[in-house]
Amino acid sequence: MTEEGKKNHPPGISADQYGTFQGVANYPPPRPPPPAIGFPQPVPPPGAVDRSGHPSPHIYDHGYQTVTGYAVAEGRPVRERRLPCCGIGHGWFLFIIGFFIAGLPWYLGAVLYFCSRRMDYREKPGYIACIVAAILATLAIVFGVTKGADDW
Repeated sequence: MTEEGKKNHPPGISADQYGTFQGVANYPPPRPPPPAIGFPQPVPPPGAVDRSGHPSPHIYDHGYQTVTGYAVAEGRPVRERRLPCCGIGHGWFLFIIGFFIAGLPWYLGAVLYFCSRRMDYREKPGYIACIVAAILATLAIVFGVTKGADDW
């Protein structure tokens, strides 16, 4: 900015600013908005502030815990064995193969579900899908075969 431009500059605004977006120099700044009513306001957890109002030196100052009393599991993570049949398990494998082999694997999956003593909890949804598919296939066969039985 030139010397004569600095002389003609309005008061209250520095010479490096143009003044277009700074507002009027004698107008007061806007008031802060009122607090939101009905929304919970952030409050430090119990014990985070001493009786004097100063923060406790033992509190974690990078944020608050979202769930108080939540136990964090420490140590090595538990590794579970990989499921057979390309990682999807026997149940889902039988369910998918049942579409190609006339539904017979669905009945095998139902028998395995009801007769096995020890079953991995990750295998159960596949076996239950086999049971549902076997029931629906049985109903379709029964009603499909008897549909035209009275037409000689």
